[in-house]
Amino acid sequence: MTDFPWFQHYPASVPKDVNYQIYSSVVDLFDESVKKFGEAVAFECMGKTMSFSELDRLSSYFANYLTQELKLKKGTRVAIQMPNVLQYPVVMFGALKAGMVVVNTNPLYTPAEMKHQFNDSGAEVIVIVQNFASHLEKIRSEIAAKHIIVTELGDLLGGLKGMIVNVVVKHVKKLVPPFSLPGSVSFKTALSKGKGFTFKPTKLTLEDSAYLQYTGGTTGVSKGAELTHGNIVANMEQISAWMKPKLKEREEIVITALPLYHIFALTVNCLAMLKIGAHNVLITNPRDMKAFIGDLAKKKFTVMTGVNTLFNGLLNQEAFKSLDFSGLKIAVGGGMAVQKATAEKWKAVTGVPLAEGYGLTETSPVASCNPIDGTERIGTIGLPLPNTDFMIADDAGNSMPIGERGEILIKGPQVMRGYWHRPEETANVMHGEWFKSGDIGVMDKDGFFKIVDRKKEMILVSGFNVYPNEVEDVIASCPGVVEVGVIGMPDDKSTERVIAYVVKKEPGLTAEKVIAHCKQSLTNYKVPKEVHFVDELPKSNVGKILRRKIKEAHMEKKGVVAD
Repeated sequence: MTDFPWFQHYPASVPKDVNYQIYSSVVDLFDESVKKFGEAVAFECMGKTMSFSELDRLSSYFANYLTQELKLKKGTRVAIQMPNVLQYPVVMFGALKAGMVVVNTNPLYTPAEMKHQFNDSGAEVIVIVQNFASHLEKIRSEIAAKHIIVTELGDLLGGLKGMIVNVVVKHVKKLVPPFSLPGSVSFKTALSKGKGFTFKPTKLTLEDSAYLQYTGGTTGVSKGAELTHGNIVANMEQISAWMKPKLKEREEIVITALPLYHIFALTVNCLAMLKIGAHNVLITNPRDMKAFIGDLAKKKFTVMTGVNTLFNGLLNQEAFKSLDFSGLKIAVGGGMAVQKATAEKWKAVTGVPLAEGYGLTETSPVASCNPIDGTERIGTIGLPLPNTDFMIADDAGNSMPIGERGEILIKGPQVMRGYWHRPEETANVMHGEWFKSGDIGVMDKDGFFKIVDRKKEMILVSGFNVYPNEVEDVIASCPGVVEVGVIGMPDDKSTERVIAYVVKKEPGLTAEKVIAHCKQSLTNYKVPKEVHFVDELPKSNVGKILRRKIKEAHMEKKGVVAD
């Protein structure tokens, strides 16, 4: 790496390069953690803990089941469809130990979305929590998967507690629709059979595929980013180096509210924290804010990650404000832009900065982050991680001067191998070694980067570019606003008009007040011409506000036909 502007602001204890090639795979790094941390707690869920040694043992049983009972080969795709429960790390590490490729699947997918992902990935094994098995039944005859393994939420909670959870989920809360999957086996049966074999390690290299991580499909059909062991190990090492000044081995308690099947929580919470022997608390249903805050009250947590909507939701709960934050060292926001109003409220309540990071599924995911040494800059995505280069480029791929806007291009060992079986789409997002993010950004003179907006979501008003993030940031600071999503719609006079959808907490908040607030901070063409109030905004599985869904609903309401 050459002498980039951001180097002068790198935290002194963070190296500009890390040697991730000392490991041969994610499993190699996992084995190191097991040896170092043994009986220390690796994961906790619903009050039940699992040590590193127990995770190693159970994941080996699952690997044995795949390789020796089912006779599956290295490279077989194993789809996992479950929320944050203890079974997830067991299945995931088991599949990786077996040399197989993990296909993470959102449990909230519709049958049609499941069908696409299972068939596109060529998954031969599907491990699914029974709450969503009825969806799988609907497409069972339309997918090629040979083996179905079904688990219940309480399967690893042990004894009476596990039984009670399973009974309550199924018979009291009625969260398990009836299903029939002939030939499927239970997760407990798979572990029991795997226990009868002696574990035989599979030889892996950094070039082997580890995950098929599917993109959200916001701009077309969902695509599988092929992430190698090298991509993931590099990002684990990069993240670990960045966090090292604040974190100590065996001492950290990490709150994982984002689902582990999402790339952010997978790499940052599950894998990078595993390296330092952190105690990872899995939150199965963070949308139940009362229960979530109750879990937070039981732990003197030190690390928390999330998306803006999660942090904002917590800050709007009075019970959250009374928690003990004396142990909190780091809070990191990603997945979507962290709004200035949220970051300021978070620091005021917790006393700890909310450091914004940035990345994409295709970059494993973390590409940049704000320093965690107190020199963070609110409103920016910080500095590129070690071994990572950024470039602001024009449409031809030429580097833009400091302060000029352009597309963010990323180069580093965490950039994916490509989209699974989609060479043309891979070629479309690569400019030599550089990955084209699709995000519009700018670099300041100190090397800090700022996201302006998604390239495809930019609004064109009378020849001027309007970036929804900027407008949303201003509206979010308006008293009485809980959440906001901004879209552009065709306009005969100005090409497009800016429209805001707002969730409010004060009945007296009006569209006129929101517009007046915007006029104090935004030039006229950026000020929304319409403000609509709604009870909730459409979100992704991790809480990212989906502007395309807002636009679709708006078009349907107005009787507009999509192009």
